[in-house]
Amino acid sequence: MELILQLKRLGKKRVISVPYVLEAVPATLKELIVACVTTEVKRYNAKREEIPLVSFLNPQQIEEQAEAGKIAFGDIDNLQQVVEDKALDTAFQAFEDGLFVVFIDGVEIKTLDEEVEIKDRSEVAFIRLTFLVGRR
Repeated sequence: MELILQLKRLGKKRVISVPYVLEAVPATLKELIVACVTTEVKRYNAKREEIPLVSFLNPQQIEEQAEAGKIAFGDIDNLQQVVEDKALDTAFQAFEDGLFVVFIDGVEIKTLDEEVEIKDRSEVAFIRLTFLVGRR
């Protein structure tokens, strides 16, 4: 099943839309978060296991990165692996604490145990909330 993930941050104009493939159809928000976090932890850890022989950029890569605003070799300094269970606990706690909200096809999902209806090419938006602090 393929989803369209929309990653947003309040206060920022940029919305990142990413096609995302899930192996199974989640029935609840908790299952959706488990599927996404598990996939991302595996991808993150796999990058830490790869050891590039030579790190260089060709002119096209330099130009593309310059347009994005940052030119980097892509070297990874932190080779520590992520523990999946800790990542899941952190994601669940962040949702319960209101650090992000989830919309599926424009409908807000308010609890982890709420049933979700996800179809092929559904739009799933994870919106990271930013809390403002200040003095009067």
